[in-house]
Amino acid sequence: MASLTQRTSGLVQRRTEATRSADREREPDGEEEDARRGEEEEDDKGDSKETRLTLMEEVLLLGLKDREGYTSFWNDCISSGLRGCMLIELALRGRLQLEACGMRRKSLLSRKVICKSDAPTGDVLLDEALKHIKETQPPETVQSWIELLSGETWNPLKLHYQLRNVRERLAKNLVEKGVLTTEKQNFLLFDMTTHPLTNSTIKQRLVKKVQDSVLEKWVNDPHRMDKRVLALILLAHSSDVLENAFAPLQDEEYDLGMKRVHTLLELEPEKESTKPNCNELMWAVVAAFTK
Repeated sequence: MASLTQRTSGLVQRRTEATRSADREREPDGEEEDARRGEEEEDDKGDSKETRLTLMEEVLLLGLKDREGYTSFWNDCISSGLRGCMLIELALRGRLQLEACGMRRKSLLSRKVICKSDAPTGDVLLDEALKHIKETQPPETVQSWIELLSGETWNPLKLHYQLRNVRERLAKNLVEKGVLTTEKQNFLLFDMTTHPLTNSTIKQRLVKKVQDSVLEKWVNDPHRMDKRVLALILLAHSSDVLENAFAPLQDEEYDLGMKRVHTLLELEPEKESTKPNCNELMWAVVAAFTK
């Protein structure tokens, strides 16, 4: 009986030792986790309220020439791209959603945009767009709203939906946030207000975020990517400004990054919108630009 007790006691001791060893092995992982959280907190601290940019501001900042302070005269895509950014920004903030697809599943481009909440966003452009969408009956589709907010409609009764001077208003927001400044430039026949870059750190952080998302932090699954970063990549491409983020890269990194971007561009919005935890309206905007 005594020997049985001793054996049992020895077994308990061995188990206790094994448990302690396992705990010691797990401790470094806990330290790494704490370090990771610390880094994330530092990132959050670095991203003060003054420097948090909306999707529209990020896309415009990628498109602006640093010294000249204006977008390319040949870029005719950024106008509609910025309107698409507004719809996605409102969706990510819980203000908009697509109508229910019903028993017979409708395509993304045939479903109407519904106002989910009319709570102010604190952004004048977003609130203006939200007001239009809320007050419009019957509701319109994503494709229609991109056209209406851009002023690309043949219906004179719907011209009041156009959001005017969007690029200039976004640039002024960036001036207020200390990212850009305001200057006047003479172009022989006319004077133009320009907005050169003053805070290169914020622009570099934005460019690095785009680069890292398809290089160092590539996850090979759009649904594991941050929704805002994914939307930024897709809408920057639709606005013809994504190339600016990859231009500084070495040839190998550039080729790899663009290859992965094309992987995202080849996704089927209809299929991706049926997966868990996706934002349907975001994929509807993507579908509108890739149709």
